[in-house]
Amino acid sequence: MTGSLPVNSQVISATFNQQLLIGAAMIAACVIIHGLGLFTIQRAISGERMTRRFETLRPLSVTGAGFTLVAVFAIIAIHFVEIWLFAFLYDYLGALHSFNESLYFSTISYATIGYSDASIHDEWRMVAALEGVVGIILLGWSTAFFVRILGRLEGEDAERR
Repeated sequence: MTGSLPVNSQVISATFNQQLLIGAAMIAACVIIHGLGLFTIQRAISGERMTRRFETLRPLSVTGAGFTLVAVFAIIAIHFVEIWLFAFLYDYLGALHSFNESLYFSTISYATIGYSDASIHDEWRMVAALEGVVGIILLGWSTAFFVRILGRLEGEDAERR
């Protein structure tokens, strides 16, 4: 399916400006969720107890690998919340046929994969485009955060040598 779906009576309609406003509100919500999520992870690893654990933690140990996996899954969980937020919006608006299709579409849009096998109604294309923009920015933010965490592990390991 390469074109967008025809608009039916169940789709909530919106002007272009309304789409931009809703897209901007979704971006703001996602940035707040993301910032709070990364802040929470940072606070969890910056406590006095965790600082002492970092002093003895080796990145290539079982504990170091476990810590890395927990950090990765926590970051992915934040992205899942943001993807589901857009999916719920698309489903509420009737922009796609089902919640499953909305979730799939949201995931490929957020990650900027953009397969042409799922199409949103013309009424809501701009919101989907804005999801792609915020997705790539938040994925980059998470990557930078994760690299900083790994650098902290490796940096302190290098200081002990």
